Amino acid sequence: MKHHLINHTFIWVFAGLFAFTPGAQAQKSDLKKQLSTLDTYYSKARSDWDVPALAVAIVKDGQIIFEKGYGQRDINKGGTVNENTMFAVASNTKAFTAAALAILVDEGAIRWDDPVIKYLPWFRMYDPYVTEHMTIRDLLTHRSGLATFSGDLLWYGSTYSRREVIERARFLKPVYGFREDFGYSNIMYIAAGEIIPAVTGKSWDDFIKEHFFEPLQMTRSITTTTQLDKFDNIATPHTDFNDSVIAIDYLNWDNVAAAGAIISSVHDMSQWLMLQLNRGIVHGDTIFSPARSREMWSQNTVQNVSGFTEKNWPTTFFKSYGLGWGLFNYLGHKIVSHSGGYDGMISYTCLVPDENLGFVILTNKNSILYYPLIYQTLDVLLGGADKDWSAFVLDLNRQRDKTPAGDKERSPAEKYSNTSPTLPLEKYTGVYSGQLYGDANVYLRNDTLMVQLVPSPQFLGTLRHLYFDTFEITFANFPSLPKGTVQFVPDAQANIHEMKIDVPNPDFDFTELEFFRSNE
Repeated sequence: MKHHLINHTFIWVFAGLFAFTPGAQAQKSDLKKQLSTLDTYYSKARSDWDVPALAVAIVKDGQIIFEKGYGQRDINKGGTVNENTMFAVASNTKAFTAAALAILVDEGAIRWDDPVIKYLPWFRMYDPYVTEHMTIRDLLTHRSGLATFSGDLLWYGSTYSRREVIERARFLKPVYGFREDFGYSNIMYIAAGEIIPAVTGKSWDDFIKEHFFEPLQMTRSITTTTQLDKFDNIATPHTDFNDSVIAIDYLNWDNVAAAGAIISSVHDMSQWLMLQLNRGIVHGDTIFSPARSREMWSQNTVQNVSGFTEKNWPTTFFKSYGLGWGLFNYLGHKIVSHSGGYDGMISYTCLVPDENLGFVILTNKNSILYYPLIYQTLDVLLGGADKDWSAFVLDLNRQRDKTPAGDKERSPAEKYSNTSPTLPLEKYTGVYSGQLYGDANVYLRNDTLMVQLVPSPQFLGTLRHLYFDTFEITFANFPSLPKGTVQFVPDAQANIHEMKIDVPNPDFDFTELEFFRSNE
């Protein structure tokens, strides 16, 4: 049974008034044709992008008008995908956290512009002024001065608690001035989530369940992987590895929950989208007020519109970030949306408020399939150009892959391919420590150097010598990560005193982690 977010009697009375008018019949016919077109398109695009599972739901005027799954839940085990298949929605969780705080604003318990230290007196940033003046609004709008994804290795796969992650963030170094530019920060959202128990005495998880999952009857939505064994019909994460698609395990995200831990289905997420479009009201009950809805959808942090965007999306004139939502315009409409990236699953939620329209896309592979589907869906439903966005983006990817590298200077590994380690391997072993992250243990296993990042048990790296004091590192437990390098740095006496890890990837900055050898 579907649970709609506006008065059912009103829906049927309104529908009855127009059910037999030619205009209404034509609109109904057009919508049916549009949805059929999208249905066919989604199925083909999923196959073209080699994504095991895709699920999509579309809501319009307080009703679910489309919800369907495609593909298989697990590339090895199969399993039908439908509207109730559960996926990690990752950073689409941020809008839930913002809405939870909006409830507290409505109650007068907090204000958006209250200092964070009013509720988390132990909160510290890189600068005393920033610590004193950082507000709840700042936490939610990615303007802390930190770089995008800065510090994410503090929580990813680590045993650090939410508070421990936040406390260690004081050692992160800014790349912008405070409130100067946009830097997407998951850690600031962890801090935002911790304001909830500080004010209410309830955990972020319980607050989300009580104020959203239960009233919206989101019965297949959870905030932790530890509850997955209570459900069936669960999509498995996947990634590309050695020219194949492989299944990977769920990773527990409890310590980053307020920024990205929700696992849900397109049916459940449809209830959430309809609540948003109905300005916080469900079945006549106000969960958060229309005033708070407007605030969450208002521009706070300006983002640049790139030349690439200007060329390919000429109707997009602005991009910005509100409170838990990204904002831009397209085809003359304000778009309120957010993406989510979990290792092996990518998702997207989208609202078009003036059309009372929204949709959610959930996938189970590290793929940008969702991206062309955004614009295909918007174009079909809003009357945009007849363009095959999936083919367009696939072609861009192929062109990028075929672009010649040009004449590049040989890498150090190529120049010094026949070198040996400067020191015997045992001289590199030991405990390396840093204030930000903690310890890393370097040891020998069967004449092979290993690096164990102590706070994150799954981050066990195997080292292979490249040249001099530099080794290649492979984290076998994370096939989504490429190979990287570990450079051991000697002091004036030729004793190793520092280790530098670099794993080039768009999500985690290993170069932030400082590791100095402990005195023995």
